[in-house]
Parts: sequence; structure tokens; C-alpha cells
Amino acid sequence: MSDLRLVLVSGAGALEKWRYVHNVVVPSAAMSAEEAQERLARGYRLENAYDGDVLVGCSTVRPAVDGVVTVIARVLPEFRRRGFGTALYEHALAGVQGAEVVETCVLGVNEDGLRFARRCGFVEVERYVLDGESDEWVDLRLAL
Repeated sequence: MSDLRLVLVSGAGALEKWRYVHNVVVPSAAMSAEEAQERLARGYRLENAYDGDVLVGCSTVRPAVDGVVTVIARVLPEFRRRGFGTALYEHALAGVQGAEVVETCVLGVNEDGLRFARRCGFVEVERYVLDGESDEWVDLRLAL
């Protein structure tokens, strides 16, 4: 990792880059531009991560509800195991205020993501398949 920059999503171009990373990392839950815009409208903090000028990942922080906040860090496959996920996660976590618990969710087949979450201290709380789908999701939780 050389020159990591984390940039708050602002504007259609930045949102499209965020959506691109999301859709590459979680293809079974690929979202439309409208769905990505809806995340912004709901107050989600979306950021893109760049190594210099190269897009390497993105993050999502969902607002706290009843003391629980959801933090998700995504790194494009070709940039994994270089410290970007740790930097994204730590930055996202630093911006969390008023939360007692942090949750994350990982696509069950994403072994890198599950390994990373467990290394950060997250504990699996649930595995599930959404109605009408076949992909398994894993919810994990970290008490602060």
C-alpha cells in the first residue's frame, strides 16, 4: 500500500465508482444506480478508496440504530492482502459515534472477507439466504 486516499462519495461519478466496486465484490447483490442513490438518501456514509489515482475499494457505514452500526469494507480482488481492507475498516470505524456494537455482513463464499472480519474480532451471529435467492450471507458482530 503506497498512497491510500479515502474520498467521501459526492456526485454521480463518485457514486458510480462506489457502485462498481460493490458490484464486483458482491456480484450476486449487484445494485442499480438508483439503488446506490437510495443508500445516499438514507444517510449511509459511502467512501471510495484509491491507491494514488487507482480505485481499490469502497466502504459503507450505515447510520446507528439502537446503538448498532453496520460497517462494510470492500476491496477489489486484485488489491487484496495489501492492507487496504484494514485501512478502510479502521477509517470507517473511527467515524462511528454513539454505537455500542458494530455489525458487518459478508457474502458466504467470500472467504477473504470472512477471514478478515474474524481477524478484526467479529463473531458470526447468523447465516441466511434472502427470500427468492440462493446466496448465503453471514452477519457478524463486534462489541465495542
